[in-house]
Amino acid sequence: MESKGIERRTCKRFEVPGATVSYTQNELSTSEKRYEEEFCQILDISRGGIRFLGKKSPEIDSELYMKIFIPGEQLPLTFRGRVRWISVSEKKEKYFVGIQFNPYGEKQGQNYPGNLVKIIALEQKYLAHDESPAEKLEMDD
Repeated sequence: MESKGIERRTCKRFEVPGATVSYTQNELSTSEKRYEEEFCQILDISRGGIRFLGKKSPEIDSELYMKIFIPGEQLPLTFRGRVRWISVSEKKEKYFVGIQFNPYGEKQGQNYPGNLVKIIALEQKYLAHDESPAEKLEMDD
């Protein structure tokens, strides 16, 4: 996917090898295990959202309840977010799905602020691996 126009993202995207997401469009209690899809491959993640590859196409602007599984972490990160875009893979058997996380905070419908701390730690760990030498030089200036 080539982007034409102005880049609107303010958060840097990075890969976390082996990270997956399970999601539903209905909020689940902790005892329920019913998801629309489970263990979808996360292609990239940022402080503001994720891009993943799924077999289903959730509705644009629908709210999703997600569990993000990070290799090496004991517990998944729980997030709420909105579907902002969807595109079909070349073989038309899977969907690229872009999710914008709800704001972080203590109010109802917001994401737990501790998740932001975890995402920042992951960003620091993995972003250096994703940057090209030219990007690293720009940051050093």
